[in-house]
Amino acid sequence: MRALTKLSALATAAALTVAVAPAASAGAMAAPVATPVWGGCAGGAGVDPRQECTTLRVPLDYRAPGGQTISLAVSRIRTAKPELRRGVLLLIPGGPGSPGLNRPSAQVKRLPQEVLDRFDLVGFDPRGVGASSPVSCGLSKADLAFTRIKPWPAANGDITENAAWSRRIAAACARNGGEVLRHVSTRNEARDIDSIRRVLGEEKLSYWGVSYGTYAGAVYAELFPERTDRVVLDSNDDPDPRRVARAWLANYSVGVEDRFPDFAAWAAARDGEYGFGRDQAAVRRTFLRLAERLDRQPVPWPGANPEELNGNVLRDTVLTALYSDAGFPMLAGLMRAAMAGGPLPAPNTPPESALQNIAASAAATLCNDVEWPSSVDWHRRQVARDRARYPLTAGMPVNMGPCAYWPYPVAEAPVRITSRGPSNVLLIQNLRDPSTPYSGAKKMRRAFGERARMVVVDSGGHGVYLANGNACGDRTVTAFLTEGVRPERDLLCEAAAK
Repeated sequence: MRALTKLSALATAAALTVAVAPAASAGAMAAPVATPVWGGCAGGAGVDPRQECTTLRVPLDYRAPGGQTISLAVSRIRTAKPELRRGVLLLIPGGPGSPGLNRPSAQVKRLPQEVLDRFDLVGFDPRGVGASSPVSCGLSKADLAFTRIKPWPAANGDITENAAWSRRIAAACARNGGEVLRHVSTRNEARDIDSIRRVLGEEKLSYWGVSYGTYAGAVYAELFPERTDRVVLDSNDDPDPRRVARAWLANYSVGVEDRFPDFAAWAAARDGEYGFGRDQAAVRRTFLRLAERLDRQPVPWPGANPEELNGNVLRDTVLTALYSDAGFPMLAGLMRAAMAGGPLPAPNTPPESALQNIAASAAATLCNDVEWPSSVDWHRRQVARDRARYPLTAGMPVNMGPCAYWPYPVAEAPVRITSRGPSNVLLIQNLRDPSTPYSGAKKMRRAFGERARMVVVDSGGHGVYLANGNACGDRTVTAFLTEGVRPERDLLCEAAAK
């Protein structure tokens, strides 16, 4: 599963629940639906007072529209200038498994005024997440450790425990996950998005999808092309329909190798402070030696899960730290403390309830979207090759997970993204993204063909628009959202001045 982003507060709707009749087909309009009644949003600090919330009822299974329904929590901040309003800008969260209900409150502080003038910002918790009929597999605390949720092999590369964990988690999800877990998928998220569009009374929908949200947004653009207005896909997943999430996880190997030199250069420039080496190669050697030492001699870390800093915990910390340059001091400080034998900084562990929800909803999406290989020997060979080629990630990206033993067959084939549809897609991508690398983003670009243009930013990190201070990239996306103007051809934005 993806490295966990900072969890937003989970809000619940304080408004009338609206039932949504599903469309007769992927792109067809359904019968009129009731107008939602908006109310205040629970969620505490960080929720903008302008944000309103409501709850929709959508089909659990869109193939049985008259059957069971589930809750879908939706929020909005309306434009202050209705005379300039173009429509809705839906904010599609990443993950999979990340909540999105309070994203309007976060993004209203960052988006340019000209965007806020033209769009209502709309957020939602995807099905199974947060306030939208949340799922849980009832996992033990030990099985919620980041080095379990992401399947790091043993120090010597053995995956026996990973196979046992994968079987155990799949069984727990079958036992405790309930019916909703079986119907969490990207296809159903796209259908839920169209339900949101219809309840809002919008003929077309603009949206900004980030990370996994790029794949969900691409699937929506494929299933409902005539309902798309201005589509921004930021930090793009590889849409390969043969592998889907298997490719996303495998891409960590490439992404971390692409991105680690940025951290190494930063640390080398501060050798007097950290002592990791005076050039990138020396910093890399220091990191690899430290991880190997921690494999043999972990440092106690009270309050963490597990309560030690071992080699895999350090490797896992790198994934999160590389998402933004702002994470470099944290990683360097942890490495320096580990090299000294402690004490370590206070751990930052999300609440167990949030981890339960993220683990279950993410697993459901990954496993319900596509079939996964189940052979332990096949995975063992993949891990051995990946460890040799990409030592920073030690074989984790191609290791076994619960999808190998998932109890439910894939209900629908993965969506193949194509060039059929309006030319209204703008992709934006960092060159050195640790999670969704440029090599995978290029496959999204090829899949869309002339429907899309791509803006590539010479920067590192995960997240591009308004995330790394690149004026060229930010200006291009803003112009597309506000004026509908895209570059005539794919664009490279040079690195921002430091």
